Amino acid sequence: MNTEEIRAVLTICLLAAYADGDKHDREREQIRQVAQGLAQDRQVNLPGLYQEVLMRRIQLADVVPRLSSSEARQLAYEMAVCVCEADGQTSAAEQAFLARLREALGQAPAEFAAQADALATAPLGAPSAALPEAAAAGQAAPHPAAVDALPGTAAQRRPGTLPAAEMDRKILNAAILNGAIELLPENLSTLAIIPLQMRLVYQIGQSHGYELDSGHIKDLLATLGVGLTSQYLEQAGRKLLGGLLGKVGGGLLGGLGRQAVSSGMSFAATYALGHVANQYYAGGRTLGTQMLRDAYQHVMADGRQLQAQYLPQMQEMARGLNTARIVQMVRGG
Repeated sequence: MNTEEIRAVLTICLLAAYADGDKHDREREQIRQVAQGLAQDRQVNLPGLYQEVLMRRIQLADVVPRLSSSEARQLAYEMAVCVCEADGQTSAAEQAFLARLREALGQAPAEFAAQADALATAPLGAPSAALPEAAAAGQAAPHPAAVDALPGTAAQRRPGTLPAAEMDRKILNAAILNGAIELLPENLSTLAIIPLQMRLVYQIGQSHGYELDSGHIKDLLATLGVGLTSQYLEQAGRKLLGGLLGKVGGGLLGGLGRQAVSSGMSFAATYALGHVANQYYAGGRTLGTQMLRDAYQHVMADGRQLQAQYLPQMQEMARGLNTARIVQMVRGG
């Protein structure tokens, strides 16, 4: 795709992000930060596109004609669907936006939206399909000191069903898996990272005696500063600007394709989310908002340092993954 088409695809993604008109100020700020963080391509000028969308100076009718290739049109639709599905529910306004987009594009495989919805709405407690493991039982996994320094957790700690070393391995394996998925080019693969992160939190809460629903987990992620829409936008935006996203066709059964240079975001975010959630539920959910956010940022920094160490495992795991298998892992069975 040329630069004009990339700009159009990203503009449609931003329009999709604001389609429901109900974004919390926190999520708006996270989307703005994503735009600033992906500003390295001055020809694309993502911060400028963000301002145009935010100020409502551009509409679908202005953008769609700039998508001259069928590849760009398909990618724009797929990414818009994933943006709307990222938080696990598509509002009436978002559904209306996607319907207008389908009509304007004149080509949009209906099955993709159904596949994305199946991923985004996968039950947290679905029977787990076997997940690949890079860190086997008995193998030591790193443990961040930042979470142990949180006050009150030692005295109030709830017993868990997993020994500490096994929980560390569980979190590391989840981080490696999501880091591997980040290397894949398909939109559905990118979308799968969020429900896998939510399921990790669900299982950690369950191990400490809490039965969580998706609303509680989303609230925890928001408290930590993890935006669902902005996380998908950042992951997909990096791939698009790097020339990877959409390279492999074939929809659900698309192949692996060439791998991206990992930003380490998915590995580090999953690593931090798992460890902070473990301390939060082990400590009886008594930690305050600022304490949780500070701990998350500290463990994220640890995760970024560890990412290079575990990149070979991520690359090896990515070679054995495809979208069909990832969908099975998320949906269970």
